[in-house]
Amino acid sequence: MSAPAKLTIDIYSDVMCPWCIVGYSQLQKGLAMLEGEIEAEVRWLPFELNPDMPPEGEGQSEHIARKYGRTAEQVEANRGQLLAIGERAGYSFAYSGEGDPPPAMIWNTFTAHKLLKWALIEGGSEVQNRLKLALFDAHFQQRRNMSDPDVLVDVAASVGLDPAGARAALDDETLGVIVRQEEAQAWDMNISGVPAMVVQGKFLIPGAQEPEVYVQALRRVVARDRNL
Repeated sequence: MSAPAKLTIDIYSDVMCPWCIVGYSQLQKGLAMLEGEIEAEVRWLPFELNPDMPPEGEGQSEHIARKYGRTAEQVEANRGQLLAIGERAGYSFAYSGEGDPPPAMIWNTFTAHKLLKWALIEGGSEVQNRLKLALFDAHFQQRRNMSDPDVLVDVAASVGLDPAGARAALDDETLGVIVRQEEAQAWDMNISGVPAMVVQGKFLIPGAQEPEVYVQALRRVVARDRNL
């Protein structure tokens, strides 16, 4: 039996994006179906859905209503649909923190992207992946402030990263330049929404797909690479 084909999958994503964690969950189901056939290294790349969001953030419902022209009833209906989609994908968007849930918010995520880039440089893709998933949980399930440096450092520490190193990363101007460059690369590739998965640096899979779609796409990539 031949060794599994090895692929890299770079996911342009924002912590604020529910479809990103849905897509990742579906991708993992697809990779489980490909066990022994394909092994993938997942890396996360920055994309800000709301780069002009002020530090104080904005209420999620108000933000969606304003940005997409939805009524309060439509916003609530969409949230119900998202909860169901998340459950089917294997991810819960339900609040799991202590006490009454704080308001669901949209935050500025530029600093979070710097932290994720540092995690990749510091610990590799597996460490970065742990941090990304912890940030999704902190945002969607615990409703923590994703623009608060103390929260970001706490989340980084929760996955085994050095708190002092994490705090230094938040103020690292070089990391900020790297994030801006990678965001610009996304636009150069005509990526205007997330998740956007780039396989082997050249094959784009846009949006959150069903596991079977990822299976078919990854098999096509492997077949094409072997025929080159």
